[in-house]
Amino acid sequence: MRRDVFQAIADPNRRAIINLLSKQELNLNAVADNFEISRPAVSKHIKILTECGLVSIKQEGRERYCRAELSKLKEVAEWTNRYREFWNDKLDALGAFLEDEK
Repeated sequence: MRRDVFQAIADPNRRAIINLLSKQELNLNAVADNFEISRPAVSKHIKILTECGLVSIKQEGRERYCRAELSKLKEVAEWTNRYREFWNDKLDALGAFLEDEK
């Protein structure tokens, strides 16, 4: 199954993992220590994030280190920017209307 960035960020646990990894590279156990879900559940979330390119894993000896690949969030930012412009225009028009009503 091919996953995309939007599917990955739909889950709050995955968003929290991305946020955690955006600050530092961590091994899988260190990531799991930050959550109240099982280690297999964290591994599954990491796998999904890896499949869509939001996390990369580097093997160092017996440890696997996870790193956020934030450049992949550009797709999300571009998509939301289109709607931000739309809502800014609508809210500006509402503000102008309310000023005219005074």
